[in-house]
Amino acid sequence: MGYDVGGNTIEADGNGYLVNQGDWSEDVAKAIAADEKIPELTEKHWDIIKYLREEFFNNGGNQPNERTIVKAMAEQWGEKIVSKDTFNLFPGMPSKQASKIAGLPETRRKGGY
Repeated sequence: MGYDVGGNTIEADGNGYLVNQGDWSEDVAKAIAADEKIPELTEKHWDIIKYLREEFFNNGGNQPNERTIVKAMAEQWGEKIVSKDTFNLFPGMPSKQASKIAGLPETRRKGGY
């Protein structure tokens, strides 16, 4: 499996996660999102994607669960949000689908609370 980005094929595993995290770019993220049936990445989508990448690369491979994502985004956006808000952005489970779009490895944790 792979993603076609700018005439190049970006290699992915059988579940659609990037084989080489160094291949990630915003264009690759858009290609993965389109494959995931997310037609447009809004500012809030990018906030979650950037948060997950920062957590992974700056905190020893940390991959936050749903509850942690909700808390971080509520703080960042300055508003009270619930998990439904993040699921509306990433219906395939924010911690998994957003991580895939962020070019991170597949998490084996169940997510949630």
